[in-house]
Amino acid sequence: MFHKYIKLVIAFAIAVWAVFQFIEENIMNGISILLLSGIFIFFYFKNEFLLLAFLQIRKQNFAGAQKWLTYIKKPTHALRKSQEAYYYFLQGLMVTQTSMTKAEKLFKKALSLGLSMGHDIAMAKLNLAGVAMHKRRKREATNLLNEAKKLDKHGMLKEQISMMKQQMKKI
Repeated sequence: MFHKYIKLVIAFAIAVWAVFQFIEENIMNGISILLLSGIFIFFYFKNEFLLLAFLQIRKQNFAGAQKWLTYIKKPTHALRKSQEAYYYFLQGLMVTQTSMTKAEKLFKKALSLGLSMGHDIAMAKLNLAGVAMHKRRKREATNLLNEAKKLDKHGMLKEQISMMKQQMKKI
């Protein structure tokens, strides 16, 4: 909704307003207003549209997730670097069903920008392995699957990895 730096300016202005409330001895107003500035700081670190897109993906509503992602016009200007990585990660998940080449580019861009969670990196590498397998690049797919297996510490992708290995035997 707001540019990433505008969120910080708004948070700072609201915090200054809270200080004036404390000076005037309106303690509850000051605390409430300070919490309001915390919301803008939270949205600086966690983009609201990405959060809503993740919520839609959790519900398996890919059309809804795509709708929220379209609200982000210029990801390089509107998002921090780690948020931008997740933007491309989500875009890659959306495009996987339609264009493997575009999905591959988006996942590689997400990995190069730096996904922060290990299981997200594993998921991106698993999808890249699927793309490589689809394009008959067996060695690359095997390497990516092994990397995904190492990164999947909690075993959340164990079933998908074993399914991909079974499919690779057919190539």
